[in-house]
Amino acid sequence: MKKLSFLLILLAVTVISQAQIATNIYWVKFTNKADSPYSIDNPSEFLSQRAIERRERLGIDIDEYDIPVNPQYLQAVADCGAQILNPSKWLNGVSVYATSQSVIAAINALDFVETVRNCPNYPEAQRDKELWLADEMKDSGEPVVAKDYYGGAHDQVYQLRVNELHDMGYDGTGVVVAVLDGGFVGTDEHYCFDNMREEGRLLGVRDFVYGSSTVYSQSTHGTSCLSTMAAYDPNTMVGTAPKASYYLIHTEDGAGENIVEEYNWVSGAEYADSLGVDVCTTSLGYIDFDMPQWDHPFAHFDGNTAPMSIGAEIAASRGMICMNAAGNEGGGTCTLGIPADAEHIVTVGAVDASGQRAYFSSVGPTYDGRVKPDVMAMGEDTYVASGYPGGWYGDYYNGSGTSFATPVLAGAVACLRQARPNASVQEICDALRAAGNYANSPNNYYGYGIPDFVAAMNMLNDAVDETENHFFNVFPNPGKGNFKIVINYEVGDIEGKIYDNIGRIICNVMSVNELENTLNNLSSGVYQLKIDTSKGSQTVKVVICK
Repeated sequence: MKKLSFLLILLAVTVISQAQIATNIYWVKFTNKADSPYSIDNPSEFLSQRAIERRERLGIDIDEYDIPVNPQYLQAVADCGAQILNPSKWLNGVSVYATSQSVIAAINALDFVETVRNCPNYPEAQRDKELWLADEMKDSGEPVVAKDYYGGAHDQVYQLRVNELHDMGYDGTGVVVAVLDGGFVGTDEHYCFDNMREEGRLLGVRDFVYGSSTVYSQSTHGTSCLSTMAAYDPNTMVGTAPKASYYLIHTEDGAGENIVEEYNWVSGAEYADSLGVDVCTTSLGYIDFDMPQWDHPFAHFDGNTAPMSIGAEIAASRGMICMNAAGNEGGGTCTLGIPADAEHIVTVGAVDASGQRAYFSSVGPTYDGRVKPDVMAMGEDTYVASGYPGGWYGDYYNGSGTSFATPVLAGAVACLRQARPNASVQEICDALRAAGNYANSPNNYYGYGIPDFVAAMNMLNDAVDETENHFFNVFPNPGKGNFKIVINYEVGDIEGKIYDNIGRIICNVMSVNELENTLNNLSSGVYQLKIDTSKGSQTVKVVICK
């Protein structure tokens, strides 16, 4: 995580000593998964029933990526004298701890090992992070007026119209969210999470940094992020998904800046996937490391080069909706942090309560020219819970950063997933973009803008319901300008019209080919496609996200 970016790390002496360990961490990549005892025909051996059901509901096949790392390979690496840390089935490798070069040589000699990558850091990194404390965790000092049931969170909830989803009964109930972060100091104590704990909606925790049995250490950052979704303290703070269920996963090591943290994150995302998590939210990002040879130049920001970006893409392909903070590096050319460049995740930038972009919010484009961030949410003077209730910031405070914008939006997405359980990840991501206030003119400062979640829900309803039992379908919908209109049965001559979002006729043609050509050349936005025939009429809403 770049120094000025995402986390305020609260370091303890124990963490300082652990920083030395990372000098001897290595990533071991395997060549294959041959002779594995696992099979895609028996997924219950490595996926929970909830994960299997999610794949079935979304039409996702279980494939080679789901097969765990071959345990025989892990045992062979351990037999060389290395300590096994975190395997990754998606990247087909494992992070290990080893102090002897003879051990590394023995691992390199194994015929199923492709590469061994050293991932060191140094104690100086800790001092760097202490010098560059993130602005996110500093209270802005702005007075907060509790306006209603949502308390200090009113503006961040209402900006997305999530309150209206809550009024419809979509409050995250039954949806599972994983929060991958750098620590959750205070989550086990703050009273805003009492309701979550009492109702058994804190489903579990997992530490992929030190392998400990707790995540309630090292940083309060995860606690503040979690509160934007899970807080339930009526008239003081209610989050965007107050009735969702949560897993807390620790992947970021505050003691240094080490590329192994990207591998930690991938292992954490795999764990979340195996549990059947619906929404995965991460307020982390990586650009520069303690060892410059692992830094990410602009060319890496293509969505498929950095380990964490590759993992994020695979996570999305499994059916998890992945949200990631854009970063806090401000304007320029691609000031994003990995994995914000990944194509099939939702990268979130920050705005203030009035909808103006926060000066610190990172921008795109990606190396391959895609618009990033995707959407925006309130990340300036965001109301969050403190990890130290009763401490110097009090129980709540206003913080700023894309770290907070991201979970605000992730909680809203959890409500959207509850409302539309059968929509694909791509459909949900496209609907968010199409429902943004910059959907007709996306750019690298605002992306597609602030999404209107009521509009996004309605778009998904149309996309799911209107394609069944009618005489024509539009695929894909939402789409990027590659639409195909399929007439399901003989209807004779047709007259087709396309209307923009305020009802103006864009075209009036007499053939499917002309309709397709017009659709595919339109800019991003929401349109109505109407086809009249001698047997009746049908209108379909078409969402274009370019």
